[in-house]
Order: sequence, then C-alpha cells, then structure tokens
Amino acid sequence: MRAQDSATSAGTIAVHAPVGEVTASGATGDAGGSRSPGSRRGGTLLAALGVLAFSLTFPATAWGLEGFGPWSLVTVRSVLAAVIAGGCLLLTRAPVPARRHWPGLAVVAAGTVLGFPLLTTLALETSSTAHAAVVVGLLPLTTAVFAALRTGARPSRAFWAAAGAGAAAVAVFTFGRGGGALTTADLYLFGALLICAAGYTEGGRLARIMPGREVISWALVMCLPLAVPGALVALSREPVALTAHGVAGLLWVAVGSQFLGLVVWYRGMAVIGVPRASQLQLAQPLLTLVWSVFLLGERLPVAAPVTAVAVLVCIAVTQRART
Repeated sequence: MRAQDSATSAGTIAVHAPVGEVTASGATGDAGGSRSPGSRRGGTLLAALGVLAFSLTFPATAWGLEGFGPWSLVTVRSVLAAVIAGGCLLLTRAPVPARRHWPGLAVVAAGTVLGFPLLTTLALETSSTAHAAVVVGLLPLTTAVFAALRTGARPSRAFWAAAGAGAAAVAVFTFGRGGGALTTADLYLFGALLICAAGYTEGGRLARIMPGREVISWALVMCLPLAVPGALVALSREPVALTAHGVAGLLWVAVGSQFLGLVVWYRGMAVIGVPRASQLQLAQPLLTLVWSVFLLGERLPVAAPVTAVAVLVCIAVTQRART
C-alpha cells in the first residue's frame, strides 16, 4: 500500500507540473493525457487564443508602422511589454533566476524580444504580411534544427525529409516573388528565423528549470536598460503620427503578441500538453494570411496560400515523426 501511495503521489505531481518544468521524477511535465474532458477543452481554448494572438502580429506591425518608425515601434513595444512583465513578476513574487541562467535569458532576449521583432518590422516596411507569414512559417522547422544541435536530439529521417521539403517550398516561393533573387526583406526574414529559433531553443531549455512565463518576463525585463534609451532616441529621430491604426498596432504587438499571447499559450500547453498545442499552431500562417486580407486589404498571390499549405503539411509530418 505504501508503494502504491507513493506511486500515486508521484503521478499527481507529474500531472500538475507545468509543461517544460522538471517533475519530481525528473521528466518534463506534460499534463495532456490526464485531464478531464472539460479541462482539456478549456486548455485547448487557451492555446488557440495564443495562436490567434500570434497570427495577428504581422498585421498589427503593419498598422503600427503607419504611425511609428520601425525602431520606435520595436523599442516602445519592448518597454511596454517589459513594464507589464515586471509588474507580474512583482505580483507573483517570482524569485530572481540564478546567475548561471542569465546567459540563457540573454539569448532569449536577443532572439524573441529584440531580434525577431526588429528584423520582421524592418522586413514589413517593404514586404507584404502575406509574404512574411509564408517565410516565417518555416520557424518551427528552423527551431527544430537548432534544438537538435543544442540538445543532441536525433529526429527521424521522416522528420528531416519533411523539414527539407518545407524549406524547398519556402525557397521556391521567395525566389519566385523576388524575380529570381532574394530581396532585402527576405534577408531580414531569414535572419529573424535564425535568431528567433536560437531564442526559442534556449527558452525551451530554461523552461525545464523555471516556469515559461517567468522565462519571457525576465527576458523582457533584461531588455529594459537597452529598450528605454533606445525608445527615447528613436522617438526623437523618427516621425510619429498617433493614428488609430498606429496606436492599435503598437498596443497589440506589445500587450497581445509579446505578453498576453505567451501567457495563455503556456497555460494552454500546461493543460493539454505540448503535442496537442503544437498541432494548433500549424494554423498560424494561414490565419495571418486571412488577417492580411481582411485588415490590410492585401491581394494574395496564388503562390502564397499554396506555399503556406505545403509548409503546414510538412510541419504536420514533423510533429508526428518519431524523435
């Protein structure tokens, strides 16, 4: 009886441990399989809200560029999100990370807080959101490559075959749209893929040690010493027009994409598990294409949705392939 009680207790700990944190047994917690149907539905809804928030990032950035310069938009976005994140850290009395974790947090900050927003914002000055959504649809595959190099994971041949097919589809699309050559926007987007993949990989590693919401919050707070003076300089040098679209776009990328979207996304992952949540994110590029039509009035080239679907199919195969 005592052994059975101990096993039951250990199982309970594993069920309630947030995804990405180490459970008592040393395994990564994944609660997806032990929740009630009602709880799973709630978790699915939260994860879907996170995907919805992320899918609006590029259209909101395009709106923000109507009222702010690219450097102003990125730095002010970081400041606003960091203020919110810092307040949450204070309210939850989150402990300060150990010194050995700060280099990893710096990679997260460089990749997801500064690098990816800046490079994609610069790209959207000359690129359509539809084009950017298709190119950045390769991010899950790029992250998988970084994760394999960083953690030593060995995905199956089917995984890498699908990853290569997705990369080829994106390459054909970008070269075709650029008249046979890469545009400056494409270079920004591919740079964003690399730096964000590094940030995601390091953040995933740190999420084994601390809650994911604290990883992104501390990364945001870490950027404040750069973001505040950067925002002051950018606002003094770039024109600002407080239009409805500009302000709405800024608020969404700061509050919705950079903070709240990640909060509900991590909570949804904790309830339904990483595999199910990952499947929901496959819809993100297509959702962005839809938003670009309804919010920005863009006309989609035939190749954009076709390429997006091809990339999503490839990502779906990688999600099911053995690792």
